[in-house]
Amino acid sequence: MIRIPQVRVIDEEGNQLGVMPTPKALEMAQDRGLDLVEVAPMAAPPVTKFLDFGQYKYDLTKKEKEAKRRQRSVTFKEVRLSPKIGIGDFETKVHRAIEFLSDGDRIKVTVRFRGRELTHPELGRNLLTKFTDLVKDHGVAERTPVLEGKSMFITMASTHKPKVVEAPARPGRTADAEAPAAAPAATAPTAAPTEPVAAPEAGSTKQHTTPEPPAVASEPTAAVPASTGE
Repeated sequence: MIRIPQVRVIDEEGNQLGVMPTPKALEMAQDRGLDLVEVAPMAAPPVTKFLDFGQYKYDLTKKEKEAKRRQRSVTFKEVRLSPKIGIGDFETKVHRAIEFLSDGDRIKVTVRFRGRELTHPELGRNLLTKFTDLVKDHGVAERTPVLEGKSMFITMASTHKPKVVEAPARPGRTADAEAPAAAPAATAPTAAPTEPVAAPEAGSTKQHTTPEPPAVASEPTAAVPASTGE
């Protein structure tokens, strides 16, 4: 229940009705078969809107679920380095990170120190700076390098998120490619036009009997007298 004496009202079509006493706003909402719902309770005065509260609550729940689903779909990958990593291994890690970022994943690049390496944290910081510079076309750093215990890390977000949307389109393209391939199979029954030719044969039954296919069968019978002649 709204206990504020005055509220700012927006109707169900989004039109501003201005500030009015709360009882009047409630009466107007009831006349329209709707509820008076606070959509910005912290405003001065609070902003209300004529809504179907049941539908409004359902839409909010649906949006929250969709937001959670999107958050879960973005995975977090980790790439581990060491201050003394070789050039070949370093390039492999960079290539791997680019693959993750291209798929829309966030990555965590971690440099792990061993023994006295921890006394030179600048080695890890320089390594992370070089790493992020090599993948900057695919991701952006979310924070500066952070040292925690014996590890220094940085997180990066992908700049290729639209590719997640393109991925489902690939099966559609292959399906379209297969569809034309099926078309020649459909044209194979071109022998069907021979059946319409049979229609004229049905119209003239005499023409069908005149070819007399049995005449071909009479040639084998002619071979029988040849044997009797012997």
